[in-house]
Amino acid sequence: MKTLAVDSGALPREALADWYRRNRERSAQLFALVDPSAYYARPIALRHPFAFYEGHLPAFSFLTLNERALGEVPVNHRLEKLFERGIDPASIDAAQKHSHEDWPSKEEIESFGRACDERLYDAIANARLIDDAVPQLVRGQAIFTVLEHEPMHHETLMYIIHRLPADSKGRVPQLHHDTRPPHNEFVDVHAGIATLGAKRDAVTFGWDNEFGEQRVDVPAFSVQRYAVTNAEYLDFVREGGPVPPFWIERDGEFLLRAAFEDLPMPLSWPVYATNDQATEYAAWKDGRLMTEAEYHRAAYGTPSGDERPYPWGEELPHALHGNFDFERFDPEPVDAHPAGASAWSIYDLIGNGWEWTSTPFAPFPGFQPMASYPQYSADFFDGKHFVIKGASPVTARELIRRSFRNWFYADYPYMYAKFRVAK
Repeated sequence: MKTLAVDSGALPREALADWYRRNRERSAQLFALVDPSAYYARPIALRHPFAFYEGHLPAFSFLTLNERALGEVPVNHRLEKLFERGIDPASIDAAQKHSHEDWPSKEEIESFGRACDERLYDAIANARLIDDAVPQLVRGQAIFTVLEHEPMHHETLMYIIHRLPADSKGRVPQLHHDTRPPHNEFVDVHAGIATLGAKRDAVTFGWDNEFGEQRVDVPAFSVQRYAVTNAEYLDFVREGGPVPPFWIERDGEFLLRAAFEDLPMPLSWPVYATNDQATEYAAWKDGRLMTEAEYHRAAYGTPSGDERPYPWGEELPHALHGNFDFERFDPEPVDAHPAGASAWSIYDLIGNGWEWTSTPFAPFPGFQPMASYPQYSADFFDGKHFVIKGASPVTARELIRRSFRNWFYADYPYMYAKFRVAK
């Protein structure tokens, strides 16, 4: 999707409506994968049931734009309150606060969603979406918050669907291929400048943790050309290393828990691991994880000292560049996308799995909570979450930009995150 300009005080309403429509269609496709018998199930104990998320997505959108930014009356105050916030519950007890009987029926949730959608489309078509007098409407913040929030949940929905038993979910046909894992040599990255974050007026939209821009001196380092593969990590497991969360041991062999099936271990695919496991593996290899600044230098820097919008250059993200935007639900071989390599010929810095860094998630200088979602980042500046960069197979292309940051607990086992060793 092309960048949407906001300088003129107007927004391309048809493009915004189309983006919202595509989001809602993908949500419907993902919820359709869940067998009705699993609608109130919680495959991940510290997540809400699927019923919650089907209500949360339209509720968040309506609350953010229509009710809080535009001052409209509620659609259904009770359901808006029930479905308001989709962050992981803090404990098992909190997750179980609502029993099956407390959640509305699927029919009621779908009806609520349609009512929210109708009001959203009307606002996108007719309301004043940019208004410097309303904090949530400065530079169109509320509508972009809505449009980027839903694709984020598409990814977290897939983490949960991934954990459903095969007989409780549909299946999307995919062709899998495995190749001989490439030799994973180290690449020297010269010392230079890395630009982290963004200036507020330089991007159409950014989440609060993306601002403000800072330029960091990065000393020379070396890093593996490819993400660590299942084959490489298998050697570590045989030496006593921890088994990663997507592996299943059966009859003395390891299988991979793919999105819709268990597969013979694809040795050329990147291993998905926790930050703790990645750190332990890197130490076993006498190395470490990249910092956030080093990731930026490896991904966007060049030997000549310039920086690129994307690792491959200026062209907008495309399937040729990597495994993202639901082209697949599972990884591919780590050397499958040479067109997406960085100027240093380092592969898959965007796509095929997020990239762990060793940097604790923290604000950049001058951080200000965003008006449309003030708790989005601030609740997680606790020293316990670590920055991940890039994209996974199910990251929407609209979220792929240099300044975008994601984060998770060091021991969180469900996300699609890979890593490589730096020295």
